[in-house]
Amino acid sequence: MRCQFCGYLDSRVIDSRPTEEGTSIRRRRECLRCGRRFTTYEKIETSPVMIIKKDMRREVFNPDKIKKGLLLSCQKRPIGVKEIDNIVEKVEKLVHSSGEEEFSSRRIGEAVMDELKLLDEVAYVRFASVYRQFTDVSSFMDELNALVLEGKSRQNADNDK
Repeated sequence: MRCQFCGYLDSRVIDSRPTEEGTSIRRRRECLRCGRRFTTYEKIETSPVMIIKKDMRREVFNPDKIKKGLLLSCQKRPIGVKEIDNIVEKVEKLVHSSGEEEFSSRRIGEAVMDELKLLDEVAYVRFASVYRQFTDVSSFMDELNALVLEGKSRQNADNDK
């Protein structure tokens, strides 16, 4: 593994452990030249899944695109990178465990929004505004009102217990 600091090709593994989801192995490494430490992840190589976009184009599934969208939605919110990585892992697991060779981008977007709604409502609305391509204030307000009603019904259900 090439050191990200000095480019040296040899390092030693200091610590190995599975990630929380159990889908990869996290390794702490130390460069044998400069002595700096860095983290790598080892994952099972899976066959590529094609994502069917809204306009029916197809492209290879790329979890980095999900992470990029989540990072933008969660900017200036109290959400850590670990929480974002957990959402990406859950969606990635959903896609690969489906066993399907093609998967719709709509299903991915809905899965991300389901996770965000539980994590942070502001980040959810930010993501939904881009994903659902709100064209005017009215459609944006409809989404906000639905979120408020859902929160009230959840609160009432909790009070009834």
